[in-house]
Amino acid sequence: MTTLPTQLSSNSDSNTLLSTTTESAPIDIEVPDNSASPKLVDPNAIILAEALTDTAISWRIHNCKVTEKTVTQDKPLPFLYHYDSLDDTIKQANPLTPELLAHFNTPMTPNAAAKLIGIEEGIIASPWHVKIIGSLVVFSEALQLAVRLHWTNTGKATQQIYTQNQADAISAAFKDWQFFGRVDVLYKNNKQTLVSIDEQPSKTHSQPAEALLTIEPSSDYQQLVANHALAVIIKLEADKVDLPWFDKAILERLE
Repeated sequence: MTTLPTQLSSNSDSNTLLSTTTESAPIDIEVPDNSASPKLVDPNAIILAEALTDTAISWRIHNCKVTEKTVTQDKPLPFLYHYDSLDDTIKQANPLTPELLAHFNTPMTPNAAAKLIGIEEGIIASPWHVKIIGSLVVFSEALQLAVRLHWTNTGKATQQIYTQNQADAISAAFKDWQFFGRVDVLYKNNKQTLVSIDEQPSKTHSQPAEALLTIEPSSDYQQLVANHALAVIIKLEADKVDLPWFDKAILERLE
């Protein structure tokens, strides 16, 4: 793999490969009950999700970037959002009437909501609407493996943050960022098999999803099928607290 300008991860610098069993027999793995037959894994195979969360591997982050960004106070919100943001004392003085409830889901600005309620403009705060999407590549020279991932602060259209300034809104929004969407794999190692394992039974397809996916070596990125991309993301999210190089790279990109 061509060496790229990188941001070093904060984990070990060793080029330790995944530990493997010395037994020569294939390993049985559990697969969904609706799978057609048992699957076997090469005992020396690299399991993608396990490798990505192995802190003994010297992972590096490359090309962490923002691809979409919305940070504004100008978006309207449904009336109920504005009403719920009021202090309880103001709510008690201005209870929800049938007229106000008729505008329950009507999008409007804070000032328009204040006028409808009959209170002074400026009493209702204007939240920051934050939605930032980005991508990054995490790679290991030792494994000759690179994985392109996507991240965001919310799965909703935007996240509403009540703070005084934009920087604080972004900081608050990314206290609980998440991986999502497609996963692309670039694998150039023809000496070890790379596999992905999906341990969850398919609930959305009429045909059973393949529990074991072999990722062939290639000079191009390969997009994982949806169930295997989800399996990788679930594992990353579960172990994210132990993988600080992701958090570091993303927060630095937002500054």
